[in-house]
Amino acid sequence: MTPIIETFNLTKQYGTITAVNNVTLQVQKGALFGLLGPNGSGKTTMIKMLTGQIPLTSGTAHVLSYSISEDPITIRKQVGIIPEQETPPSFLTAKEYLLFVSTIRTIPDMEKEVLWWFDYLDFSDTQDVLCKDLSRGTRQKLMLAQAFIHKPKLAFIDEPLVNFDPIMQRRVKDFLIDYRKNGNTIFMSTHLLEVAEEICSEFAIMHNGNLLYTGNKAELQEKNQHLDDFFLTRIGNNDV
Repeated sequence: MTPIIETFNLTKQYGTITAVNNVTLQVQKGALFGLLGPNGSGKTTMIKMLTGQIPLTSGTAHVLSYSISEDPITIRKQVGIIPEQETPPSFLTAKEYLLFVSTIRTIPDMEKEVLWWFDYLDFSDTQDVLCKDLSRGTRQKLMLAQAFIHKPKLAFIDEPLVNFDPIMQRRVKDFLIDYRKNGNTIFMSTHLLEVAEEICSEFAIMHNGNLLYTGNKAELQEKNQHLDDFFLTRIGNNDV
C-alpha cells in the first residue's frame, strides 16, 4: 500500500539553524497520526513543508502521491490545514470567511455546510462578528471549520485543541476520531500527550529537529507504558 505521506531525509535549514534534520517517515491512509515534541522541536516546520507552505532545503516528500516540491498547489487544494496561529482575515465576518473558503473550494450547497459548522461548534452567535474581534477560542473554531468544510481525505492540524475549553475539546476529539473511522487521514502536531494517547493510532516523537521514534498505540501498550512516560524517557535520553 502506498503511504499517504512519505518523506525521505526531509531537511529544513534557516541559515546555520537546522529546524528539521533528515526526517524519514511514512503515514498510512486511515491513520490519526500524532507528531509529538516540545516547543521548537520542528513540528510546525514539518507541517509547513508537507503542505508546500515553505520550501524544503533537501530530501524528498510526497503527499497524496504528489511531490511537495513539484506540486505544492495541488496538495493544498486537496488537503485541509489548521495552522499553528489562527489567522482568518480580519476584514471579514466569521460567516463571510467560511463562505469565501467554500467558494474557493467549490462546495455545493455551501450555505448549508457553513451553518452546520456554526451549529456543530456552537458559535452561531458570532456569524456576523469581524474575525479581528473574535476570541482566540472562536477563531480556533473557525479555523477548524475551514480545514474540514470540504471533507478532505487528509488534514494537517497544528495544535488543534490548545484554545478550547474541556467541553469543546471533547467534541473536537470525537469529531477527529469519527473522521478517521470514515476512512480519512489526520496528521496532528501536538504537545498535549494525554490527547495524543487518547485519540492517535500512530505517533512520532521529534526533538531538536530530529525524529527519535515512530510507532503505534498497540506497541506502546505492549511496552506497558503510558505515552507521557515513554515520551519523557525518549526526550531525556536525547536532550542536549
